[in-house]
This record gives sequence, structure tokens and C-alpha cells, in this order.
Amino acid sequence: MRWLWNLLAAFGAGALGAMGMGGGGILVIYLTLALGTEQLSAQGINLLFFLPCAVISMLINGKRRLIDWKQAGKLVAGGLPAALPGIWLAGRLQTRWLGWIFAAFLIAVGLKELFAKQKQAQK
Repeated sequence: MRWLWNLLAAFGAGALGAMGMGGGGILVIYLTLALGTEQLSAQGINLLFFLPCAVISMLINGKRRLIDWKQAGKLVAGGLPAALPGIWLAGRLQTRWLGWIFAAFLIAVGLKELFAKQKQAQK
């Protein structure tokens, strides 16, 4: 029966990710709560599965000329150096704190998206 839950979690994460809503949140929550994976490992697994999706998305959207490469370059230039201290910090935090930080991040992003949609609808 676990295979069914694994399949449903994978489908849900993939569907949300394909719609641009961050299926990784679902994957990390499933890995930690249902399978008992440690938070840091679950986030690492999520990043591992994100890489091929990102490459495919970049190829498709780049071919359609939907990527502003100058802006993307600036984001990469800032993101890569910031990732190293983030990795270091994540490895030093207790699993419980890492989970709380992840939960706070998901709530903050959800609230931002909720209110951003309302502002767009009012225009």
C-alpha cells in the first residue's frame, strides 16, 4: 500500500511543479512526515529531483525565447555564492529548527502568492 502513497505524492509534487507552484514543498513534507526522512536529507532529495526538471524547463523556455538571459545571469551570479553559506548553515542547524524554518518559508511564500493574486485581480 505504501507504493500507492508514494505514487500519489510523486504525482502531486510533479503536477504542482509542472504548474509552477513548487511541488518540492509537497515532496519534502511527504518525505519528512510520511516516510520519516530527516529534514536535511529530504531537502537534498528534493534538490536532486529538481535539477533535471530545471534543465528541461530551461531548454524548452530558452528555445521559445522566454528567458531573459541577462536577468538569469544576475540571479545565478547572486544565487551561487549565497548557496554555499546556506549549505553550511543547514548542516549546522538542528533538524527541528530546519523544519520550522522550512515551514515558515512555505507559509510566507503562500501568503505572498495569495495576496499577489488578489492585487492582480483588482487591476
